[in-house]
Amino acid sequence: MKKLLPIILGFTLLLFSSCDREIEEEPVDLGYDYQPLEVGLFWIYDAMQITYFGENDSEQEFFFFKDRIRSFYTNEVGEQVFIVSRSKSLDEITWNPVLDYTIIQREQALVRTIENQPLVPLVFPPKDGVVWNGNAYRSEVEDEFQLIKSGNLVRIEQENSDDKVTYRDIRYEVYEKGVGMIEKYEEVLTYCSRNDCLGEMLIDSGINLKMILTDYGKD
Repeated sequence: MKKLLPIILGFTLLLFSSCDREIEEEPVDLGYDYQPLEVGLFWIYDAMQITYFGENDSEQEFFFFKDRIRSFYTNEVGEQVFIVSRSKSLDEITWNPVLDYTIIQREQALVRTIENQPLVPLVFPPKDGVVWNGNAYRSEVEDEFQLIKSGNLVRIEQENSDDKVTYRDIRYEVYEKGVGMIEKYEEVLTYCSRNDCLGEMLIDSGINLKMILTDYGKD
């Protein structure tokens, strides 16, 4: 028995050290699935858009957007660039192409480029209160985004300002873990600034867009 004791103790220590290594090597969840990226994934949004052309001149539309990842390629620095095709429909039967845009998971940031305008709509891991520059990859002034986390949802406050005299700029996006973007809101307006209407919040131009996810999956 005395001869077996050192062997048993050695085996026990080996077992514990093995368990420690397994715990240390467990992968950290960085939250990349708040924006799943895989060819064939799609998202359908119920959309409403109001376009303002001037005082008492606007146009309101109700329609659907479908975003689908159609392909990907590897760029010159080894990043996977996912190409998303956006189409538009009035009845969810006939879809007409609108544009293509790209999404890249670059280090700990998501980079979405629409019409050659890159934006960082999300960072990883998505921690409550984190702040970053949404224009980090643009040659424009810094635009501070803030993340608000609640359970499996994150809301990205892109802008929330209204001076009630010259402009109104409210923009946010909401992402759900394992789904992707489930809501988008943009209200970017300029008010009439003539002497006879200054401060009356008469809309001179701008756009109001709201998108709500109604379906998603893979095809």
